[in-house]
Amino acid sequence: PKMKEVHCLHAALLCLGVLCYSHGLTTERLNHSRPSLHRHHEKGKEGQVLHRSKRGWVWNQFFVIEEYTGPDPVLVGRLHSDIDSGDGNIKYILSGEGAGIIFVIDDKSGNIHATKTLDREERAQYTLTAQAVDRNTNRPLEPPSEFIVKVQDINDNPPEFLHENYHANVPERSNVGTSVIQVTASDADDPTYGNSAKLVYSILEGQPYFSVEAQTGIIRTALPNMDREAKEEYHVVIQAKDMGGHMGGLSGTTKVTITLTDVNDNPPKFPQSVYQMSVSEAAVPGEEVGRVKAKDPDIGENGLVAYSIIDGDGMDTFEITTDYETQEGVVKLKKILDYETKKSYSLKVEAANVHIDPKFISNGPFKDTVTVKIAVEDADESPVFLKPSYIFEVQENAASGTVVGKVHAKDPDAANSAIRYSIDRHTDLERYFVINAEDGNIKTIKALDREEMAWHNISVFAVEVHKQHQEAKVPVAIKVIDVNDNAPRFAAAYEAFVCENARSNQQFITISADDKDESANGPRFIFTLPPEIIHNPNFTLRDNRDNTASVLVRREGFSRQKQDLYLLPIVISDGGVPPLSSTNTLTIRVCGCDGSGSLLSCNAEAYVLNAGLSTGALIAILACIVILLVIVVLFVTLKRQKKEPLIVFEEEDVRENIITYDDEGGGEEDTEAFDIATLQNPDGINGFIPRKDIKPEYQYLPRPGLRPAPNSVDVDDFINTRIQEADNDPTAPPYDSIQIYGYEGRGSVAGSLSSLESATTDSDLDYDYLQNWGPRFKKLADLYGSKDTFDDDS
Repeated sequence: PKMKEVHCLHAALLCLGVLCYSHGLTTERLNHSRPSLHRHHEKGKEGQVLHRSKRGWVWNQFFVIEEYTGPDPVLVGRLHSDIDSGDGNIKYILSGEGAGIIFVIDDKSGNIHATKTLDREERAQYTLTAQAVDRNTNRPLEPPSEFIVKVQDINDNPPEFLHENYHANVPERSNVGTSVIQVTASDADDPTYGNSAKLVYSILEGQPYFSVEAQTGIIRTALPNMDREAKEEYHVVIQAKDMGGHMGGLSGTTKVTITLTDVNDNPPKFPQSVYQMSVSEAAVPGEEVGRVKAKDPDIGENGLVAYSIIDGDGMDTFEITTDYETQEGVVKLKKILDYETKKSYSLKVEAANVHIDPKFISNGPFKDTVTVKIAVEDADESPVFLKPSYIFEVQENAASGTVVGKVHAKDPDAANSAIRYSIDRHTDLERYFVINAEDGNIKTIKALDREEMAWHNISVFAVEVHKQHQEAKVPVAIKVIDVNDNAPRFAAAYEAFVCENARSNQQFITISADDKDESANGPRFIFTLPPEIIHNPNFTLRDNRDNTASVLVRREGFSRQKQDLYLLPIVISDGGVPPLSSTNTLTIRVCGCDGSGSLLSCNAEAYVLNAGLSTGALIAILACIVILLVIVVLFVTLKRQKKEPLIVFEEEDVRENIITYDDEGGGEEDTEAFDIATLQNPDGINGFIPRKDIKPEYQYLPRPGLRPAPNSVDVDDFINTRIQEADNDPTAPPYDSIQIYGYEGRGSVAGSLSSLESATTDSDLDYDYLQNWGPRFKKLADLYGSKDTFDDDS
């Protein structure tokens, strides 16, 4: 409170002094007036009267202090003209910026007052115009004059920083004086007047770690070797004070949060000197054994640690990798373990920083080592075969029970349990082999054929006698050794052709052979003729000694009439031990050839026909047969065309007459009402008779199975036949069959089948839609529509 009172008193005294100074200055300036419109007479030399105009008032700047809060308006200044005699006839007028609102003038005395509190930061000056006029006539007595009223600044604005909070980073262990950040404040007061806007920076909080430059606001480190691991974040308060930092100045503050960034100044350290681990001997390579971790207080890439094995008897058995997410070293199994062979291992593991800062190399070394001891635990292991796979050989066609080979497995555990063997039957579906469960001997139980299967791949299981779940599996490949058990054969089904005019010793075919056995028991092939035909008069054989042979003609002049086919046996022997041979027959046909040896015909029957009939006679016989067939076809066609049409329009049509006299007859016993022959109509049931009044859209072939009905045919059979015709004939109109069935005679048990009677009865049915069915139903539409026509006429 005392400090506040002192500041207020100082400000009041300062304002009062400025006001008095301004008033005195204004009064002094107003006393200097320029010549008015009145002229003063002065006597010149030699009695000459001289006229000189007085100078009017001289305008300078007026000053008014800002933020004045007194009870009375502030006197800015006074205007006065030398022509003003004080009789009140002169009127002073003020115009311009703020005239009448901020600045008012006493029109009699010329005193100018400020009626409102002014703020220089809002407006620094005002331009006004003053003029003296006649009060009665408003006639200007003086030309208007312009002057400026300046608002005089006082220290009423404290400094303000650009940001309320600043954030900055600086590396840890930086040297003293390292620049961190520059903060800047501004003051709204007039920098050209006094020290109101002269700022000085100082630090209020954050010492002794940081300092600030008073004139620039740059924050710098003040202590060496600041450690991020000890303290990472600092809060600094900076003050900016005007008036050059002297007492009575206004101030503003800002907060600066400074964070120490990490550098690699700490090496990794293991928290313990020895790690104990264990792993089962049943573990597979790649399985994790354990983890080690070296602590590094640095962060980011400065805290990255890489692990490696640098020594120990387990360097070849184990490996270590780095888990960069957890910064741990992962010890993994590299090779299969055997408890019975080695029960423990020792490793020396090193942890080293990945990124090392050369500035802090003197703090090193940036690595650490630890001992890792690994104990191997015993596990119940499966049997182990002495070999990873077995390959055996056996001759084909070997007798059942022949020993192929022997497999052997043992229990690696200290118990050394007995082993039993078996064959995986999924690999020996045909059951060619069997194994002795006690000693592992594999034997054949079937004869093997190399040509059928050259290799047999089976799998053998080994299980412990007392622990059936512990088993091992090994692949066994059995090769079937070839023996010469297949004689050579022709490579293809050969058929040779020889010309009748073939020359002696002419080659006409080359043959080769195949042998299913391997090359050792196959080629080279030897081709010979059987001993009994070694002197064959027709053909001879030449072995080309390249597994082929050529067949040659021994004589000239073959005749198809005498013999058109020859069978030549050929003996083929292989090179096996012992050699095998087979006799193959070559078919040779005699053919007719032209002069160049090209085949013309191998048909021997042509010569046989010449002995009986000539070619002209054969052609004549064939022509006669064709003519007879044509006649038969024409006869059948004409007979079908003679059938009566299904629809006729003559007045004498029997079916139309039946419709006319409307008599159903006396039933099946009445034979006088109509002719049974007409009902039977035997001429129309043999085939299809198309309609003559329209062109059918498509034709059906004659229906098979219909025979002309004899005169004694049963009427029921006939009617059923006609019903079937009508049902299957799309071109026949529906009323055609109805007319035929209209007369059943009197006394028939069945009612009338005809719907034509409905034309004479009162029916509510409307048959006009028949008109839209086209020409095929025109007749039916006329019949059923006649009733309506008759009614209309009547």
